[in-house]
Amino acid sequence: MTGISFRETMSGGFAMGATDPHAGEEQGDKAGTQLAMHGTITVDDLDRFIKVQDHPGTLAGSIDFAPLGTGLPSTSGIFNLFSPTNDPKTKYMVYEMAFQAQGQPYYFAGHKDVRNDRGVDFWHDVTTLYTQLHKGPDKSGPVIAAGTLTLTIRQLLKMAPTFHVSGAKSKKEEAAAMARFGSFFLGELWDTYIMHRPGGH
Repeated sequence: MTGISFRETMSGGFAMGATDPHAGEEQGDKAGTQLAMHGTITVDDLDRFIKVQDHPGTLAGSIDFAPLGTGLPSTSGIFNLFSPTNDPKTKYMVYEMAFQAQGQPYYFAGHKDVRNDRGVDFWHDVTTLYTQLHKGPDKSGPVIAAGTLTLTIRQLLKMAPTFHVSGAKSKKEEAAAMARFGSFFLGELWDTYIMHRPGGH
């Protein structure tokens, strides 16, 4: 059983009191408040990950958000890559992380909208995370802050060398696992941005 893991950091304008990610981003940028998510995504079984419809993995890491603190470690986390939605032309990349701050539980819940609208939006879609922060251990709690996180070119370059294959018995198996993950990722993008292009079939 081979798996794969990688690290990803995203950050952006974030504001207490906001419930809409766009509004929270604008308010956070004006006030100079940002939230950063430092995450390690882990897929224990690459075969299962590719076959299961919502392509699940785990997310662990920490949150930096000045109103609550920095280096706040996660207690649990969820990751889904190209998870289906009710719209066949839209899929989500899901990033969710539970953590505690000042003795209280909080839940970070974000998703990237992978959808082919008119115009060139591929890069924006795969690097933009619309996020709400809930008070409580899960998404049922009230939204107390919101914002939009992005993956910058610099953060992307730092992410590339963090890819690691587990369970491989040889360099050949390791390379094959990386190739399978890459083929799956590119195949999903092809399905969304080519097969489901506006005006297409």
